[in-house]
Amino acid sequence: MKKIQKFIKEVIREMKFVSWPNKHDIKEGTTVVIVISAIVSIFLSLIDLVFGQVIKLFI
Repeated sequence: MKKIQKFIKEVIREMKFVSWPNKHDIKEGTTVVIVISAIVSIFLSLIDLVFGQVIKLFI
């Protein structure tokens, strides 16, 4: 039980040194993820469409 208590105390102490992102950083990161996800999904949809049409030509 002592080891668990020591571990929890050390975790709490280390968490005080963590540099947490502010609201602006979180919004910016979320926006980047959404935009990149949209770009990748459009790209993959176009590739799928092209390959689908190519396969239809050979069938």
